[in-house]
Amino acid sequence: MWRFLAGVGSALALVAAGLFLFRGVAATEKLPPPPAPSATAQTADAEIPEPPAASPRTREQKRFDRYDKDRDSRITRDEYLTSRRKAYAKLDTNGDGRLTFDEWAIKTSTKFAAADKGRDGALDAAEFATTAVRRKPAKRVDCPPAPASGEEG
Repeated sequence: MWRFLAGVGSALALVAAGLFLFRGVAATEKLPPPPAPSATAQTADAEIPEPPAASPRTREQKRFDRYDKDRDSRITRDEYLTSRRKAYAKLDTNGDGRLTFDEWAIKTSTKFAAADKGRDGALDAAEFATTAVRRKPAKRVDCPPAPASGEEG
């Protein structure tokens, strides 16, 4: 037991001595000041061209592009139902076919048929815009009212 206590005490003493030595060396060590920026570095920064600005696309344009897989500016019924087909495959995990596609996608098929005003089996951009999910504006509950023009907050 005495050997164990002596070992623990000596280990603690070594750790404490190491900390004192480390702090003493670190405090006396002086680092050189950082170099001043050179004239060549400043001119190199000035020569970097600005990155090109992203084109401002609306949420609806991005959604249309996600559905229009063949990029022909038209969304066919198959393109419109691609996401439903993937979800159906996930639902029919055992592959027994008890859930038919038409039963499962009746809401989407009806939505497509209602949006297809030209009855040509494809949606153009205007028709596709009618299928967008209606979002409710976010409610701001914990927002304090803005101060009046003469007051400071």
